Amino acid sequence: MNKKLAMLCLSVLGTPVYADNTPVSELGQIIVTAPLQENADDAATPVTILSDDELRLKVGHSIGETLKNELGITSQSFGPGVGTPVIRGQSGPRVRVLNNGIGGNDASAISPDHASSVEPLLAERIEVLRGPATLLYGSGAIGGVVNVIDNRIPERLPEKRIGGALEQRFDSVSNETATTMKAEGGQGHIAYHIDGFFRDRGNVDIGGNAIDINAARQVDPTLPDSLQNTHGFIANTSSDAISGSAGLSLVGEPGFAGISINRLENNYGIAPDGTGGEITRIALKQSKYDLKSELKNPFPFAESLRMKLGYTDYQHTEIPNGQEAAFFTNKTYESRLELTHKPMAGLHGALGFQAIASDFAAIDKSTNSVIVPQSLTNSYGVFQVESFTLGAFNNQLGWRVEDTTIAPEGHSDLNYTPVSASASSLWKINDDHSVNLAMTRSQRAPQVQELLANGYHDATRSFEIGSINLHEETSYNLDLGYKFNANWVRAELDLFHNWANDYIYQQRNGQFVTEEGELCPPDTACSPVVESRQADATFMGYESKLIFPVMENRYGLVDLTLFSDYTRGKFVGGGDVPRMPPLRFGFQLDHIKNDWSSNLRLTRGEAQDHPGDFDTATAGYVQLNLSTQYLIKQIKDVDVLVFAKANNLLDENIRNSTSYLRNFAPEPGRGAEIGLRMNY
Repeated sequence: MNKKLAMLCLSVLGTPVYADNTPVSELGQIIVTAPLQENADDAATPVTILSDDELRLKVGHSIGETLKNELGITSQSFGPGVGTPVIRGQSGPRVRVLNNGIGGNDASAISPDHASSVEPLLAERIEVLRGPATLLYGSGAIGGVVNVIDNRIPERLPEKRIGGALEQRFDSVSNETATTMKAEGGQGHIAYHIDGFFRDRGNVDIGGNAIDINAARQVDPTLPDSLQNTHGFIANTSSDAISGSAGLSLVGEPGFAGISINRLENNYGIAPDGTGGEITRIALKQSKYDLKSELKNPFPFAESLRMKLGYTDYQHTEIPNGQEAAFFTNKTYESRLELTHKPMAGLHGALGFQAIASDFAAIDKSTNSVIVPQSLTNSYGVFQVESFTLGAFNNQLGWRVEDTTIAPEGHSDLNYTPVSASASSLWKINDDHSVNLAMTRSQRAPQVQELLANGYHDATRSFEIGSINLHEETSYNLDLGYKFNANWVRAELDLFHNWANDYIYQQRNGQFVTEEGELCPPDTACSPVVESRQADATFMGYESKLIFPVMENRYGLVDLTLFSDYTRGKFVGGGDVPRMPPLRFGFQLDHIKNDWSSNLRLTRGEAQDHPGDFDTATAGYVQLNLSTQYLIKQIKDVDVLVFAKANNLLDENIRNSTSYLRNFAPEPGRGAEIGLRMNY
C-alpha cells in the first residue's frame, strides 16, 4: 500500500485514550466546565476529559505536553521548560487556559517562551471544550478552553477528616525527580485543601544533535560559520520549580464559600543558539489568590448562583549570562458571576457577567528601555448559553459581548467591542448513530504585545514589533461530527473548517537587526525582526478514531485503536500560516486485566512542508511509547498506584513544527519514567 493510500485509509481514524481500570469504551463522563455540566456523549462538539489514573499516566512536564497526544491537540514547545496547548493549529490567546474556571492570567498567551503557571502535576481533572460553552470564558477562544481542576477550594465536604495523596516520579531523559503532595479533609461545615510539588530536572537527553545547522542557517544567514552544537543532549535546559497552595471552605446545604492562596516559583533555561553568546534563564514567580462561592436555589427561577474572584501577581525575569534583562509583569483581577436558571419555556441555561482588569508591562532592566509600555486593560463581558431539545435534536445557543479598553502609557486609549455567537446541535439518530453540527462566530481583540511591542526580547532572541493599527479578529467556524457505537467497533469523525478574517499572527519579515534595532553590520550575528500582522486565513482538517475490541477472555481485555488528525492553515492571499502541526496517524493497543493495564502506542508524524515564510520545514518521525500501571488496593487504608512509561523508544530526533525553537531544541529522546502514587 503506498503512502497516499495509507493516509486515505487512516483519515477515518483518530486519537485513542490510555487504558484505565475500566474498559476503554466506558461512556458517560460529565463535563464539569460546561454551564449545565452535561454528559460528554450529549455534547455537539468534541470534548476531551482526563481524570483519575488516566490523567496520572499522561501527566507531562507542562500542560501542553500532558495533552499533546489527545484528539486534535499538540504542544507548542519552546524547549523542555515550556509547553502550551495548540488546538487545531490555534495557540496563545486563542486557547484560554483556566485554573478552576479562572484564567491563569500569566504571560504564556503573550509569548511562546513564557511557561504556563497552570501546573498539571496538581490536577485532578483536565477538560478541553470547544463550541458554545467556550463563550462563558472568553470570546477569543477559537481553539478552545482548557480547564485544569485541582479542588484548591473544596466545594463539598469530604468523606474523611484527613485524606490525601503522595506521588513520586523519576524521568531518566532529564534525571528529573518530581514530588507531589495533597492533603484534604474536613469536619462539621469546614473543608480544607493543601497541596504542593517540587520538581528538579537536568539537561534533556535527545537523539542526535541539538541544532539542525542547515535549517538554522536557512532562516538566519547571520549565524557564524562555526556553531557550538551538542550531541545527545540540549544544553541549558535544566529547571526547578516549587509550588504550594492552601484552601478553606465553609460548606452547607445552601452552598459553599471558600478562599485559596497559591505560590509558584519556576526557574528554567532556553536552549542556546550555538553562537556562544547569550545563555538565558527565566526566573518566574507568581502569587494567586482566589475566592469562590455558590448558592443553590437562590431564587424561585434559579438553580444556582456562582461567583468567582481571582487576583494574580505574576512576574518573570529573563537572565542572559547572569544579568537581569527583559522583565515582564502582569497583575490581574478577574471576576465572574454566573446564574443557572431552571427550565423555562423549554430552555435551560446560564447567563452571567465577567470582568478582567490587568496591569501589564515589559522592560529591559539592563538598558532601561521599554519592550511593551505599561498598559491598563479593562474588559467587561456578558454572556448567555441556552440548551433545548427538539425531538431527537439536542441544541445549544450561546452569545457573548465584550467591551475592552487598553490604556497604554504614552499612547491614546484603544477600545474594542468583540461580539461572538455560537449554535450547535446533536442528532441522536438511534442508540448507535449520532451526528453533530456546530457553527460559531468569534471575535478577539488584539493583545497588548501584538499592538505595542517594540524591542529586543532575550528569550526569543528576536526584535519584536507590534502594530497599533490592528483591529478585531473575526473567525467563522464550522464543525461537523459523526459517532458510531456498536459492540464490535466505536468510531468518531470530526471535520472542521474555520474562516478567519483579519487573523493576527507573528512572523519574521526577513530582516535582521542588532539588539538596539539598528541594521545588522556585515559578518555579525544579529536578531530576526518579528512583526505582528493581519491577514485573512482559513483552517481546515479532521480528527478521527476507530476502537476495536480485539479480545476479551480470562487473559484480559485488549482494544485496538487507530487514530489520525490533521490541520491545514492557509492565507487567503497566498502563503501558509506559520507553525501548523503535521498530519498524524497511528495505532494503540490497550490491555486491561483486573487492576493492571498497559498500552503500546505508535505515532507517525508526516513532514510539515508548509512552514510559512522565513521558516523551515520539519521532517517526519515515528514515535513509539509504552506504558503500564498497577493498582494495589487497600494496604492499611492506602491505595497504591505504580506506573511506568517508556517514551520515544526509537530515540527519534523529532523537530516540532509548532515550536519557534524547532531548529535548536528537538523533542526529548529515549527515556523511562517511573512513579508511585499513594492515596489515603
